[in-house]
Amino acid sequence: MSGQARVTPRHATMACWRDAASGVIDRGIQLYFSAPASYTGEDVVELQGHGNPILLRALLDRALELGAEPAAPGGFTRQAIEHGKMDLSQAEAVVATIDAATLRAAHQAQRQLDGHFGRFISDCMERLTDLVATVEACLDFAEEELPLRTMAQLRDQVRQLITDLERALATAATGERLFNGVNVVIIGAPNVGKSTLLNALCGRDRAIVSAIAGTTRDILEADLEIDGIPLRLLDTAGLHESSDTIEQEGMRRAKVAAEQADLVLLVADASDDSSWHSPIHANIYLMNKCDLAPELPIPKQFIAISARSGEGLDQLRTALRDHLDTGSFSGEEDYIITSARHRQAVSRARDHLIRGDKLLSGEETLDIAALEWRCAWSSLGEILGIGDVEQILDRIFATFCIGK
Repeated sequence: MSGQARVTPRHATMACWRDAASGVIDRGIQLYFSAPASYTGEDVVELQGHGNPILLRALLDRALELGAEPAAPGGFTRQAIEHGKMDLSQAEAVVATIDAATLRAAHQAQRQLDGHFGRFISDCMERLTDLVATVEACLDFAEEELPLRTMAQLRDQVRQLITDLERALATAATGERLFNGVNVVIIGAPNVGKSTLLNALCGRDRAIVSAIAGTTRDILEADLEIDGIPLRLLDTAGLHESSDTIEQEGMRRAKVAAEQADLVLLVADASDDSSWHSPIHANIYLMNKCDLAPELPIPKQFIAISARSGEGLDQLRTALRDHLDTGSFSGEEDYIITSARHRQAVSRARDHLIRGDKLLSGEETLDIAALEWRCAWSSLGEILGIGDVEQILDRIFATFCIGK
């Protein structure tokens, strides 16, 4: 920056940045955030240039020449954790906010970033601390008989904690789907209308549709959203007997995709009963082209649709919602589990609590029960980044973009 002018925190200043020979690199806006009122809790200066990558590279090189160090992936957010600006669950919400594929996912990520889930976990940890303190007090006065009322209160507190953690775990399936999405594979015999269905669901001509059987040879993908949950539709090659090596490879890929899918849709042709059966298990069975053969009886497990006219597609979307369980929560709860890491930690804590509850049958096992509750506390602490979690930090921040 040219000159030695004093800058006022949180005020935009027009600045000129120069190279070592005093030549102008760029001009732009400079913002200064003084500690601790910054994203990282440190003194932070933002330089906002014109966005030309060549000029930005030159500006970055000059900053490095003057002693700056390049940020590692997630470097700023990691500093924010170390300076107490956020806990680890909020740091993960930063990435979730950036990567959210739907508005519902973005809103939920913002709630986690605001600390809703972290406060729930902190509250559970405080209650665990009180439980252990009560047990320790009982053990310190072991020569006195433990009141039955105290034992009953301990059991009630433990079981309430178990209930609260199980309620949180019940949100995990839909919560994780909000951010990971759901793979939905469409399978069926050739020319039953799989590609037409994909186009109808995603609202555009994503797949080539032809009366010629076997048009789709490879897997074709399209994105769809249902109740804020991102779906990835995969159209696959028709399943049939063939000596064509390319078709055989396409069918092999279709079977692999179905095995790895979250949901499988089997599409059959109402006018061709040979297409009604498949060696691959499906979650939803669809009888397509029903408008062309309205007089034919349809097996009960099938949903009658016409991918061309749109008939029955609302019923299909309802079936998808039922399988996705999108109505299991409103999306506005204070605590929702949205990652496998959080789910596993809460599940471990719940299991420790259950084991501790079973040990409350007598005073002689109270110390072992307290040990289980300490383990539960440590499991929950991993979510917030409390305790020996250096390896967890390294693994999480490896997924961040550079700097953020």
